[in-house]
Amino acid sequence: MEEVIGVTEAVRVPRQRGEQLPDAAAWYAQEARWDVFPGTWLESVDGTERCSCRDAGCTSPGAHPTGPGWAGQATGSAAAARRMWSAQPGSSVLLPAGRAFDALDVPESAGFLALARIERMGLAPGPVTRTPDRRTVFFVLPGAVAACPGLVRRWGWDPTAIDLVGRGEGHYVAAPPTRVGGRGAVQWVRRPGRAGHRLPEAESLIGPLAYACAREAADARARVS
Repeated sequence: MEEVIGVTEAVRVPRQRGEQLPDAAAWYAQEARWDVFPGTWLESVDGTERCSCRDAGCTSPGAHPTGPGWAGQATGSAAAARRMWSAQPGSSVLLPAGRAFDALDVPESAGFLALARIERMGLAPGPVTRTPDRRTVFFVLPGAVAACPGLVRRWGWDPTAIDLVGRGEGHYVAAPPTRVGGRGAVQWVRRPGRAGHRLPEAESLIGPLAYACAREAADARARVS
């Protein structure tokens, strides 16, 4: 899947492949003005990659915080980010939610259906990533998590019946080009702009996202009936 990017977004941002993690972390801090912090990394042991946490059952190998105090490690300084990553250049690039942005996390198929509807409506969806776990993550203005259930109900759906997850304060997202074990790397579907590139309000995206998630849930029920 090629990145979706408009001609007005022709700005050098972290790429899908070949980008060094420290460079990506510094770009997010300096240009996007997002806080960053280093997470776990992947180690090769006898030809097999494993998470630096050494947990054999790790569900996000190489792509989660190293400890419970991760929120205090986050920095918005590119110089500080480079110092952090100099200790372990392979550390994943993690972004704390609830500060510069909240995130709306949906199944990949629902995310691409919603993205097509959003663009047909003439709306700007803002930055969007896809993860190796087949999820799409939409970056929106802070406050979305608190507003999300009410907005979903306003559109006529039950928030508990659709797979739309809000990530705000106390949560984080993995940023490209972080790799998740052998599953692949987080990628940009729509890249971020520089600081001042306005993120969308959650209200403008919730309708298409809720519709796509409800359709995904209905299709899943039909497959098992």
